[in-house]
Amino acid sequence: MQDNTYTSKSSNTNTRDHNAFEMGDVVPSEEVCMVNNAYMGKKQFEVNFEGKIYYGCCQMCKERIPKDPSTRVAIDPFSKKQIDKATAIIAITGNNGEVSYFENNTTYTNYINQF
Repeated sequence: MQDNTYTSKSSNTNTRDHNAFEMGDVVPSEEVCMVNNAYMGKKQFEVNFEGKIYYGCCQMCKERIPKDPSTRVAIDPFSKKQIDKATAIIAITGNNGEVSYFENNTTYTNYINQF
């Protein structure tokens, strides 16, 4: 069984304003556009597909997620394994809100600790 719980680099994220996330922080999946791979800072459109929940920022994303398998998977930047975005730990890894997807807390932590 995978450990998909996470710890964020920043302390006490439960009481922080949701727009206060910064590079390296784990962000809520519902605030990520999984088509654009970007942290959006607010809840996105929910897309149910094959019993899993993905998120998109607009109608085009809502339509694309069920049709385009590439929008539902990512490569963990540490383990290099293909993972499902619906079950991933998501962290901000770019200066403009770009995100990366991690298969578990271990790969997230190992990746972040490289910097």
